[in-house]
Amino acid sequence: MPDLYGEAMRFLTALVLTWTTAAAGALATPGQPTDGHLGFQPAVTPIMERVTSFHNILLWIIIPITLFVMGLLLWVMIRYNRKANPQASKNSHNTLLEVVWTAVPVMILIVISVFSFPLLYFQDEIPEADFTIKATGYQWYWGYEYPDHEVPQYISTMVAEEDLSEGQLRNLSVDYPLVVPVDAVVRLQVTAADVIHNWAMPSFGTKMDAIPGRINEAWFQVTEEGTYYGQCSELCGIRHAFMPIEVHVVSQDTFDAWVEAGPGSDEANAVIAEYSAARETRLAQLD
Repeated sequence: MPDLYGEAMRFLTALVLTWTTAAAGALATPGQPTDGHLGFQPAVTPIMERVTSFHNILLWIIIPITLFVMGLLLWVMIRYNRKANPQASKNSHNTLLEVVWTAVPVMILIVISVFSFPLLYFQDEIPEADFTIKATGYQWYWGYEYPDHEVPQYISTMVAEEDLSEGQLRNLSVDYPLVVPVDAVVRLQVTAADVIHNWAMPSFGTKMDAIPGRINEAWFQVTEEGTYYGQCSELCGIRHAFMPIEVHVVSQDTFDAWVEAGPGSDEANAVIAEYSAARETRLAQLD
């Protein structure tokens, strides 16, 4: 016979570890993956805040459904196995049961739609933007341009592991990052030059396909300064895993200085490095 007590204890231990990890997720580092974190990265845009709320609502819907189905399966296995029920029933239809198991899922989907449709509309309707960024996917790097600031396209590629500097992240840091001012509404235009890519930034709630010959649009408004990381989320070839996205969210004055220095240059990177160092000093003093 199976060791039911041992199995139950292992299940409870796994459950406790799962909830402990979820609680620890509240301490996750914004904008980047965190060891032991369970769930989404902390939200820093209105879109991601709504996505997180929608996820939490769905969680409380799916938990009772999962428990009900699990209990039903256990009851059927115990009550109607060959030993407990040697004479199988010949009944094949139950009108009431069929109506219930059709109507209840429909009602659940209607409840979910009440929350999901406004979120989809909020993501799709781009508000009046402060400026536009065009992101072009290549094999295997990103090109960015700021048409409203007359900034021509510059190339953003991953920093190789052997070239990483202090504070840079393996497979996530790039040589020339994207830079936006805090609280600015940014219209993002996404396309590709060769194959399908995907511009995905988890903490922004942004995930948009980059398709050759077509421009797709999204938007974001980051409400917290910092450095945020994403990656191409479409299988785009042999170096798909080495096509990261790095976004620095800075003050408006720093953004203006960055634009003036010429994005895609070492001078522009120096502006961001100076700002990041000053910000780290301020945060350390607050701690």
